[in-house]
Amino acid sequence: MENMWKYYRRNVRNTYMDMVDGLRAFVATAQSGSFTAAAGRLGVSNRLTSKYVAELEARLGVRLLQRTTRKVGITPAGEELLARAPALLEEFDGMISDVTEGTRGFSGSMRISAPVTFGEVYVQEMLRRFAAPHPALVIDLRLDDAYVDLAASGIDLAFRIGEPAVSALKARKLGEVESVVVASPDYLARYGTPQSPDELEGHACIVDTNRRNPARWAFRRGGEELDVQVRGRFSVNSARVARDLALEGFGIAYGPDFVLGEALAAGRLVRLMDGWQGGVHPLSAVYLEGRTLPRKVRALIDFAASDIKSAGVL
Repeated sequence: MENMWKYYRRNVRNTYMDMVDGLRAFVATAQSGSFTAAAGRLGVSNRLTSKYVAELEARLGVRLLQRTTRKVGITPAGEELLARAPALLEEFDGMISDVTEGTRGFSGSMRISAPVTFGEVYVQEMLRRFAAPHPALVIDLRLDDAYVDLAASGIDLAFRIGEPAVSALKARKLGEVESVVVASPDYLARYGTPQSPDELEGHACIVDTNRRNPARWAFRRGGEELDVQVRGRFSVNSARVARDLALEGFGIAYGPDFVLGEALAAGRLVRLMDGWQGGVHPLSAVYLEGRTLPRKVRALIDFAASDIKSAGVL
């Protein structure tokens, strides 16, 4: 019996773990399109990633990837395996996480994506609160105003403002972000206070170029909707810089409420045009369709939903 157990540990168990490593390397390479990108996601070298895939192909007796000098393609056999392997790996990871995290707390790593300003203003502090009871948990926060490819970048969870544009994503709505028109008391004393959106055309406005239509500001009142083309004295790709310019009296800004809230509460900025509401966009936690979420990612989504309400962010 002892000899059989030694044989299992030396051969069967090692073979199984080699298969898991090979599947991870194959899925990462097939999803990202290169061994370099896959190696970055897995935290290993290009050479080791290629070795794992080659060993998996040898074990299965089929070619999974077509290698060229410029890119890596996927064979029909590879497509069939890719359709099933991610779910198997996620189920395996979820099982291991549920067993270990239930007694020791969350561990391993999570890669999170968020817009730059929202990430700086809120997400990074929320993640600190979430991670505090879990010293073995590693957070990799990527801030980018572009909608990154979750699969190619190895993103476990993304916080996004606006409707998800990719059908392969699942989303849980966490709240809403409203755009608000503001100016400083000093600017209003010098140039007057616009009472309706069409009066903005005669004012110096601060344009946030991160918006989909930067110089076209949308409003609604009851059933009435109105879009206004504004003149930008300053154009910046940061809602926080737009706010700071408005605080200094350089013009009227149109920005998200989570950026402007403190300045409005302190009276350093004034909300304009009572009765008119700016654009409202959903704030969501998004992840890949069909993915069995690890317990720690599910817990983070639940934590964020509760934290956003208790922190009064939106």
